[in-house]
Order: sequence, then C-alpha cells, then structure tokens
Amino acid sequence: MNGSSAPSGPTGPTGPTGSGSAGSPAPSGLGLYALKPWYARKLSGVRGALARREVSPDTLTAAGVVCAAGAAAALAWLPGPLPAPLTALAVAVLLAARLAFANLDGALARDTGRTTRRGALLNELGDRAADLVMLAGFLPLAPLWLVATAALAATLPSWVSLAGAAAGAGRLNGGPVGKTERCALVVLAAATGWWTPVLVAIAAGSALTAVTRCGRLWRELGAGPREAGARRESAPQGEVEVR
Repeated sequence: MNGSSAPSGPTGPTGPTGSGSAGSPAPSGLGLYALKPWYARKLSGVRGALARREVSPDTLTAAGVVCAAGAAAALAWLPGPLPAPLTALAVAVLLAARLAFANLDGALARDTGRTTRRGALLNELGDRAADLVMLAGFLPLAPLWLVATAALAATLPSWVSLAGAAAGAGRLNGGPVGKTERCALVVLAAATGWWTPVLVAIAAGSALTAVTRCGRLWRELGAGPREAGARRESAPQGEVEVR
C-alpha cells in the first residue's frame, strides 16, 4: 500500500519489487495484512483502468489522505444527526477507499514504470498523515490526552519498521494491530460509540505491534550474514511498505 518509489539493488533505497519505502523484501505480514494479496487481485481491474487513463500514483496517495479525512469528519459529526449504523457505513466506505488507494498507488507505479524516490517519500508521508487525520476524528468524542496517546502509538510500528529497514533488515508489515486493524477499530467505534475502549485498543495494540516487530528485527539483525540472507530469500516477494 505504497506510493511510487525507485527500484534498486540491495543497497539502494527500495527492494526489488517494493515501492514506497526502503529496505529489502518484506516478510509476509500478520493479522488482516495477510489478506492483502487477495485484495490486490480484486483491484486489478481498477488498476488497469487507472493505468490506461495515465492517472498519477501520487494522486492516489493524496486521495487516500482525503478519504481518511472524510472518515474522520463522518466519525466526528455524524453520530448526532444519523443513526449509528449509517455513521458506521459512511466511515467504513471511506476507510475502505483509503485502503484501496493505499494498495493501488504503489502497484500502479510499478505496473506503469513510474516508480520514483519522491513517490516513496510521498507514500510514507501520506500513510502517516492518513492515520493521524483518521484518529483526529475522535477529538470531539474523547479526552485529548487519550486521542494524542493513540495517535502517537499508531506511529510506533512504522518507526520500528523504518529503523529496521535503515539497518538493512526486511520491512515488516501487518498486525496484530497494523493499519488495516486500526481502520476496522475505527469503524467499530462508529457503530457502537465505544470511543474510549477503541482508542485504548488502538494505543495498546499498536504498542504491542511495535514491540513484536522490534523483537523480530532484533533476532534478524543479530543473525549471521548467511542466516539473515536466507531469511530474506525465503520471504515472499511482496510490496515493501510500513504498517
């Protein structure tokens, strides 16, 4: 779920098949991230149509942020005027679009040969901005300190993955509470009004995800060169990204 990036060799800014970030090919992710290949196949027709119309991958990255902002607005303002099921539906549709755009941007860049380093930067900034904007929808609904804590915690898994990639390890993706799970929890909050429990779950789950990734990276970086190389070679050649 990436913006475009520049392909390069093992010492370059991106893996051979990745886009939107640095590092070597990523191991398959945990949690809902495991459904990503299926989701990408479902979007293949859309990707082809976008390629024929020469849509910029960077435009899709920006569209994902806009959808996250729309979901935040729906979460903040619709629970009063609309019944909870309709609010949840609006939030779910917008966040599903956000995830679709995040899936399409990097894939479109690779399909059309438009991977760039600036696209990689835009992808990382866009993903982080979309997460923070989405959680800003809780500001009228929950204590500021709790929203801020959840927002900070939501960035921790990405920090760990970026640090691992900078050290030469594979990029880690997925849960237990990655980007997809955070979106699902926000939809749950819209459906139930459980603002505080959901924010606590996002904060704790994101922190657990960061610790889990850190442990995996620590083991990988502590392995000998041959063992580490074997792990990277045996990892599925998926899109390179941070979640």
